Amino acid sequence: MERFAVKRGLEKSIGGNAGLAKLAAQHFGNVQANSEGEFEASFGLLSSIKGSYTDQGKLMVDVVQLKGSDLESFLSQDGGRETALESRKKWSSFLDEATGYTPKQRGDKAKEDGKKYSKAKSGIKMIRKSIEMSSTVTQETIDLAESMIAEIEKMIAAGTPPSEGKVKKLTDLV
Repeated sequence: MERFAVKRGLEKSIGGNAGLAKLAAQHFGNVQANSEGEFEASFGLLSSIKGSYTDQGKLMVDVVQLKGSDLESFLSQDGGRETALESRKKWSSFLDEATGYTPKQRGDKAKEDGKKYSKAKSGIKMIRKSIEMSSTVTQETIDLAESMIAEIEKMIAAGTPPSEGKVKKLTDLV
């Protein structure tokens, strides 16, 4: 399961998940959408593509590609290599249109989010270590820190990168 940042306002202009399914139909064959607008498709070496926009405004996709002997037999068929290249091109252009970002911009956004996750996790470790080592921290501060940690960990589990301000508030407690 992968999450991609989506350019502000793009989801609305596409038409939400229903528009996303239409966009998928333009790029892949065999597209089916459910009542929530989530689509499922396939094309070439992409044996399964499932996708939808999340409540947080991200594009969430689950892609299964052929591997091992299945991939070898696919590539050895007449036109297999060309179809594989076409699969990659269609996937990339679908992501470009569904997110509003180029491949480089998507990579930069992912790195940005990765840094936020990393900072949040190290901030949690730091505050817990500080609490453990300090003898002057009150129970009230510990309780506040644990509730803030729970909130940040919930955001991380949901795939939402915590803001720097939220992490800074936590690390400034002790």
